[in-house]
Amino acid sequence: MRTLGSISIALSALWANKLRSVLTILGVVIGVAAVIIMVAIVEGFKGRVIKEFEGLGSSLIIVYFDPSEASKRAGLKISGLTLDDARAIEAQCPLVKRASPEIGVPGKASYSGRDMDVQIRGVVPEYTTTRSVRVARGRFINNRDMDEWAKVVVIGSEVEQKLFRDRGLDPVGQDIKVNATSFTVVGVLERKGRAFDEDYDKAVYLPLTSAHKRMLGGKWVGVIFAQATTPDKAEEACDQIWRVLMRRHGNRPDFTVDTQLRVMQAVGRILGILALVLGGIAGLSLLVGGIGIMNIMLVSVTERTREIGIRMAVGAKRKHILMQFLVESATLSGVGGTIGIAIGCAVSWAITQFVGDRLPAHVTLWSMALAFGFSVAVGLFFGIFPAARAARLDPIVALRYE
Repeated sequence: MRTLGSISIALSALWANKLRSVLTILGVVIGVAAVIIMVAIVEGFKGRVIKEFEGLGSSLIIVYFDPSEASKRAGLKISGLTLDDARAIEAQCPLVKRASPEIGVPGKASYSGRDMDVQIRGVVPEYTTTRSVRVARGRFINNRDMDEWAKVVVIGSEVEQKLFRDRGLDPVGQDIKVNATSFTVVGVLERKGRAFDEDYDKAVYLPLTSAHKRMLGGKWVGVIFAQATTPDKAEEACDQIWRVLMRRHGNRPDFTVDTQLRVMQAVGRILGILALVLGGIAGLSLLVGGIGIMNIMLVSVTERTREIGIRMAVGAKRKHILMQFLVESATLSGVGGTIGIAIGCAVSWAITQFVGDRLPAHVTLWSMALAFGFSVAVGLFFGIFPAARAARLDPIVALRYE
């Protein structure tokens, strides 16, 4: 009963000083809310990246231009990746089912007085398989388009919406200008959204050969997406691709070959570290809140010295006084943590609703439990000194205090 009485007295004291209590917990509220929001954003982004990679398939292999620092310093000729590299991968790597090179640059698409900013992508027919996109109407790029450098284009759903649909027009068969060059629309992709900072719906897709010859010049590609024959052969397929490209590039490692799993694991590690760093930075405000709690509790001990003396005079033991002030500090931080979690969840929900795929936020149970537990621990830690000071008071001296 003594312990329950100490808790009751502690809660009554906090309720009697509501404004002071609210101001005291502000630091804890802000700290916990910041931790929840930061971790939610990182976890949301991590979940989106993993989902995007899984959507591409576990047999995916990514080859991208990546000249080594040693090659740059040595002044070696850097060749880059080409369409011929992709064809060599398909021809010389038995464990590779297909290879899809692509290149992308920003540009403009226009039709009948309307224009919009788009991503111009030079692709090959295998793009629909390696990137898991589907054609809603018409057709995609084919091998004949590639051979003839055809002036044809496939458009994303938002390009169709802005240039054609709100006019009631079917884009298939219409001529549009891409960076002032005329192309005939042969297909429209289904809505897919964003992935890896690429918006499929705001893109136009040209035959890779047409993009090179008619618009971009050169013969380089930015990335090659390859598919292993089976997911369990992806690592061996990587080794085959590496050997083929090293022979073609004169033993210059100006490229990187990674499986989907490797890239996913690397991204997961980076985002995990980022979550810890951001959470730690936000957690500093919790420590500031804890210092605020300690200051207020010290003031409270001074103001209630006579009350402490009376309680001791009527039989309260030092452990009960200690319990009372520890409960007060833990309650302050616990209430602050609860409010902070509520605010953090609300802000994370708002971010998801209003920003969407660009900045997803996913609140996890572990982040809420960690933030709440840490806030209570901070309250207890910073409440120990004021509580011990109150418990050590001499009851005779305390009764004489005015």
